[in-house]
Amino acid sequence: MKKTAIAIVSRLQESGYEALFAGGCVRDQLLGQTPGDYDIATSATPEQVIKLFPHANTVGAHFGVVLVKKGGFHFEIATFRTDGNYTDGRRPDSVSFSTAKEDASRRDFTVNGLFFDPVSEELIDYVNGQTDLDAQLIRAIGTPEDRFSEDYLRMLRAVRFATTLEFEIEAETMRSIKSLAHQSAQIAPERIKEELNKIWLSPHRQRGFDLLVETGLMKAVLPEILDLKGCEQPPQWHPEGDVFKHTRLMLGHLPEDASLPLVLSVLFHDIAKPATYTYDEVDDRIRFNGHDKLGSEMAVTILKRLRYSNEVIAAVEAAVANHMKFKDVQKMRTATLKRFIAKDRFDDELELHRVDCAGSNQNFENYHFVREKMAEFESEPLMPKRFINGRDLIERGWKAGPEFGEILEKGFDLQLENQVKTREEALAWLDLQTPEQ
Repeated sequence: MKKTAIAIVSRLQESGYEALFAGGCVRDQLLGQTPGDYDIATSATPEQVIKLFPHANTVGAHFGVVLVKKGGFHFEIATFRTDGNYTDGRRPDSVSFSTAKEDASRRDFTVNGLFFDPVSEELIDYVNGQTDLDAQLIRAIGTPEDRFSEDYLRMLRAVRFATTLEFEIEAETMRSIKSLAHQSAQIAPERIKEELNKIWLSPHRQRGFDLLVETGLMKAVLPEILDLKGCEQPPQWHPEGDVFKHTRLMLGHLPEDASLPLVLSVLFHDIAKPATYTYDEVDDRIRFNGHDKLGSEMAVTILKRLRYSNEVIAAVEAAVANHMKFKDVQKMRTATLKRFIAKDRFDDELELHRVDCAGSNQNFENYHFVREKMAEFESEPLMPKRFINGRDLIERGWKAGPEFGEILEKGFDLQLENQVKTREEALAWLDLQTPEQ
């Protein structure tokens, strides 16, 4: 990809235009990381870029951006520009083509305002980005309030970069975020979701969580999380403290490569505890009856608000609804346990249980029990082909109705528990059952 990007820059320069690598790819190279993509900034106008690359995509041309596909990769080529007013807090009302220096000054953070000429191998720094990169600082270019008022999403981006790069947010930039954080509620949900996802998928997600809270952005975009503060739990099960502390600790126990549904399940598994809190005076203990069911419903509402896909929503809904079932695994019939383990994304649900224990009483007995049973069940399919089916019942006089399905499930339970080991044994058992008339 890099060689292809250099070839594009060379073509532009040979045609008499200034052309440079811009933004994140420059930052990542200086940090010794491999860029995920290469953005190119140039003095060439979109029309001039299209003349050089006739098959380019002109979707963003009115903002000075042309998409060029070459060598199987896509490259954004943007004309140096200055931006007009941002009346919607998202996009400039107009753009004017300008110089590289002016273009750098309209970008979000100094570490993203660097240019690099891959032909001459020269770093071009108009905003002291190299200094902040060395100091590991996220600093807004120019006046922070101006940069954030232009696009409120930049506040979430600041937290995202501080999280993923393990940088600090410069003091004045942080003060501006705190003062404007409430404005992030105006951001399109899809854009909020994308920035949050990058935070949740980072190995440093717990720090991202802390920064969202510290800046006030959590209150604006996920206020339900702050409701967990001060919601006390039974100390014999949760010596760590309230639900907020418990949730935060769990994030720190997740594996670095945790899936997005798993991280979201951690965030929302106890989201309904404040709403279901009761104190049982007889037993002298706190209870949260039904928090799993209500929590799954609340998680769906929140995720729909942020425009998550149906697939992600379904996975989180199931994980939150099922997370209390792990306390009963040692009491489950073998058939019930097999059905439980065979569910889609069960690995994530089991990992949710593990970090739930790690973030509370450190009792992993049920976790290890399930792992042992999973190993024991590996010798055969968890959900084998059924020995008996609906046709077998119809041939024996059964009629459609609730009992029809119940007898099929009873027969499958016997099969899962190895009480019937062949189709013939299953049919013999079925012959002993009396059809409902």
